Amino acid sequence: MVDMSDDQAIIIEAFSQNSFKKHSGPVAFNRIELNAILRVYGQMVAAGEWRDYAIDHLDDKAVFSIFRRTAEIPLYRVEKNPKLANRQGAYSVIAASGLILKRGKELRNVLKVFDKKLFKIV
Repeated sequence: MVDMSDDQAIIIEAFSQNSFKKHSGPVAFNRIELNAILRVYGQMVAAGEWRDYAIDHLDDKAVFSIFRRTAEIPLYRVEKNPKLANRQGAYSVIAASGLILKRGKELRNVLKVFDKKLFKIV
């Protein structure tokens, strides 16, 4: 064991606590959330509506982008933003225009915006 002064121990402890808060890692979808998103994605791929996706894990949110073709901008984005969990809800579906189609606290309810019945009416 290394013998150090009290000042050195306090500095090391403060440094480790601050670096943990700053670098806690990016926000990510967990396995259950990703399974729910991929279930809807698979149904739409089978219907010929979507063809590609991308997943981004950013410091403040996780984004699942859905594309009709690879070279285009995403048709939809499914976002998880933990900072909004106590307000509007952590999950949202956003159209290519930036319009928020649905927002909520439960991912399965937010993903209902992709039900076939809704698209047939619109």
